[in-house]
Amino acid sequence: MKSQLNLKKAIITALFVIIGTAVFAQTGKISGKVSDKKTGETLIGVTVKIKNTAKGMATDVDGKYSLTGLATGKYTLIFQYVGYNGKEISDVEVTSGKNTIFDIILDEAGGQNLNEVVIQGSFKKESVNALYARQKNSAVISDGISSDMIKKSPDRSTGDVLKRVSGTTIQDNKFVIVRGLADRYNNASLDNSSLPSTEPNKKAFSFDIVPSGLIDNIVVNKTATPDLAADFAGGSIKIITKDVPDNNFFEVSLGSGYNSQSTFKEFFYGPRYTENYFGFDGGFRQLPVSKSFPKNTNATEALRGNEAATIKAINQLPKVWKIGEHDAPLSQNHQLSLGRVKDFKNGGKFGAIVSLTYRNSESTRPEVQRDYYTYHYSDRVNTFSSNIGAMANFAYVQGKNKISFKNLYNRILDDKFTYRTGTDDGRSSDLKYYAFDMVQKGIFKTSLDGDHQLTEKNKLSWNLSFADITNNQPDQRKIGYLRNVGFRDDPTKPFLAANTAITKENNRFFSDLNEKLYGGAVNDQYSIKLFDKNATLKGGLGANYRERDFGARLLGITLKNADQDIQALPIEKLYSNSLINSGVYELSEITGNSDKYDANSLTSFAYLMLDQPITDKLRAVYGVRAEKFNLNLNSRGVDGSPIKVKQDYTDVLPSVNLTYALTEKANLRASYYRTLARPEFRELAPFDYYDYELLGNVAGNPALKRTLIDNADLRYEVYPAAGQILSVSAFYKHFNNAIEPSIYDQNSTPAFSYFNTPKINNYGVEIELRHSLAFIDEESAFKNLMFYANGTIVKSKVINPIDQQYLVKERPMVGQSPYSVNAGLQYGALENNLNFSLLYNRIGRRIVNAGGQRFGDVWEAPRNVIDFQTSYSFYKKKAQIKLNVNDMLNNQAVFYFDYNNDKKFSPNNVITNSETGKTTKDEILSRFKTGTNVSMSVSYSF
Repeated sequence: MKSQLNLKKAIITALFVIIGTAVFAQTGKISGKVSDKKTGETLIGVTVKIKNTAKGMATDVDGKYSLTGLATGKYTLIFQYVGYNGKEISDVEVTSGKNTIFDIILDEAGGQNLNEVVIQGSFKKESVNALYARQKNSAVISDGISSDMIKKSPDRSTGDVLKRVSGTTIQDNKFVIVRGLADRYNNASLDNSSLPSTEPNKKAFSFDIVPSGLIDNIVVNKTATPDLAADFAGGSIKIITKDVPDNNFFEVSLGSGYNSQSTFKEFFYGPRYTENYFGFDGGFRQLPVSKSFPKNTNATEALRGNEAATIKAINQLPKVWKIGEHDAPLSQNHQLSLGRVKDFKNGGKFGAIVSLTYRNSESTRPEVQRDYYTYHYSDRVNTFSSNIGAMANFAYVQGKNKISFKNLYNRILDDKFTYRTGTDDGRSSDLKYYAFDMVQKGIFKTSLDGDHQLTEKNKLSWNLSFADITNNQPDQRKIGYLRNVGFRDDPTKPFLAANTAITKENNRFFSDLNEKLYGGAVNDQYSIKLFDKNATLKGGLGANYRERDFGARLLGITLKNADQDIQALPIEKLYSNSLINSGVYELSEITGNSDKYDANSLTSFAYLMLDQPITDKLRAVYGVRAEKFNLNLNSRGVDGSPIKVKQDYTDVLPSVNLTYALTEKANLRASYYRTLARPEFRELAPFDYYDYELLGNVAGNPALKRTLIDNADLRYEVYPAAGQILSVSAFYKHFNNAIEPSIYDQNSTPAFSYFNTPKINNYGVEIELRHSLAFIDEESAFKNLMFYANGTIVKSKVINPIDQQYLVKERPMVGQSPYSVNAGLQYGALENNLNFSLLYNRIGRRIVNAGGQRFGDVWEAPRNVIDFQTSYSFYKKKAQIKLNVNDMLNNQAVFYFDYNNDKKFSPNNVITNSETGKTTKDEILSRFKTGTNVSMSVSYSF
């Protein structure tokens, strides 16, 4: 552990070191990528020359070239490659100190001699052709967003960006849902290696920890090929961060933000330390580690009767009951980025990108309403958040070889203070409740990749990766005060602290999770001839090993004997040193045998696939993937007996993707593929804890099985012009043993867990449109206006099991929205120095938890979200000022029980049973607003 911490510190420290200085150049350069027109594959070894000069080079293993040291002016480039028609491209302009990016596509010669056909073209026309090829030639149905599109949106994190992808929605601003399927049915990779879950209770990756400015591109694959990990049904999300920059740069970005319901308004908080502003607790809230502090429940119970030892132990716990108050400041969002690229005389190139990010905010939800069952509560939720992020990517390219070393470190601290008031009819009590809840999450990820063109026809790639994820919840402390409702008008009857025992109103919860992921893969790609056409045979194998350790303890400081004088004390005096030292308290613990577990899993895989042109217009990508999965989880039951969960599966997963080129601008795609979903460690672990926000217990289910999914897709797509698209897709999915969250509510406190639904059919359609409005009037502002919209309609049917009498027999899948809509307008003017964008998002109502026999399904109501951004670049495009307005409408977020069955949130629609006279209306699990965010940033590139 110590060496690991030292490694992290060394990498973080290295990010602050700037090696070398930028030298102002009087020359410029031309660089780009050469690809195959039909397949989109990059071409290695293409000869690139400047006409009438001796200057030239061959494209490297990525199909890239870079011609440096060019004087200002216009040049003609010649591209030649064996078996392909050559191209001679004029009007490629070079500007002093700048890099002209020029991507190009080449077409097979069709048996003609290379020197017989040289196609003439211009810079502008060929740039458009290259963009067409990238859009049209993907082997699978996918949607993506480039770094250029990210810059034109108000999005600050990867989670924000993913909201713009067709068929994609975001839950809790972090967790992605693709085609209506919840996060557990999606997977994610960062720089070609898998990402483990950053959440202890669900399969999800917090996409908000990757700043959008570090992203080169994001692609959401919605169909499978054998070279993709098989554990998805909605989408496989591929995030590629930047490595070799096009130019040397050093950029500073300073930003600040205002929230309409938080900034400059009252903000309440628990103890705050300097380390918290940098994502660390500093150890001030952690469990004591001294020998005199009990290490388990038995040791805690052994303290009873030993007053001196008890007092000594209690005094070692963090004394963190003080509540501070101030006006919330503006949020902060700052970033430093450094890029360096060095060209060597041997044709090699070394690139480095280093980035540091810092974010901090204080947000308030002044009134979170909870009004259901016997609960009538109003919460004031105050959240302090800080985030530090660092990225260090290095790559060396020389001819037919490339080695890249990519590193990401991110640290998030969320410190939440909740003050709850209201009434619990079930106990005939009014309540005042305080909850201090801090979580610190961290991810360190490193990967080493290699790409090698071994021969003209054979390309080998490999990847080694390691990730370390932590999730630490130190001292979640809760204390509640109760008073009988009959004493509301009696000033002599105070609220009394419920601290005579450990209950949901009095406890201190400590948990620590650490997970490591080791991965490796090798892929070999070989070009072959089939039926006189170029085809690509690809195979690979690899493995991913995960291990997790989790432990939790539940303690409390309890009165030995009820004492109303003490229980009536305010929270900051309730556990004073004088009271503790007087011996009125004892240390209690109810940590159970199941409150810790360890687990590991090994996923081994191998695949073989063929990318084959059947005819000039029909392309088939087909093959098979085999995955062997082995899992072991160790915990204990309530009685202390061992619980061992073992899973061992071998799955053979075929896939076929067909693409038919109807015209030069249109494709018809069809696909079939089999994928799967496996239970997460937490979903299997018997660990059970009380969630004060859900007002219920959460536990795993060791009996969960893996899910097998059969998928079919059909898509028509047309590309009217570069950067424009119209597509219509239909999809169908059949789930065997789908894994879903549920409520088991036969007991007094609801139990939230997971179960397998035997069979589910899921189907839907997607439509995407991106089109310039220049056709309205090419001479007016419409010329620079782009409109885009995408929408998804999804349906599914789930029949609830028969383990209890559910309120409803049928429902949609948990997390699935019946529809989602994204739309936007983007406008660029003044040579694209001035940009505006207006973006709209809405999702249909969806279930977030399946109901039981007392509580119905919990629905999330639709809300309209409108975002706006404007940016202006000046001083030779080195400086930029950007204004973002997020969630302009500030619609309420509503999670509710639809007891009147009208398929919408309508709390005033009361239904009366004519026979019993009982009334029914919608009830509110939670309802709140997050506020409108207005932020401004200024950046300058040196």
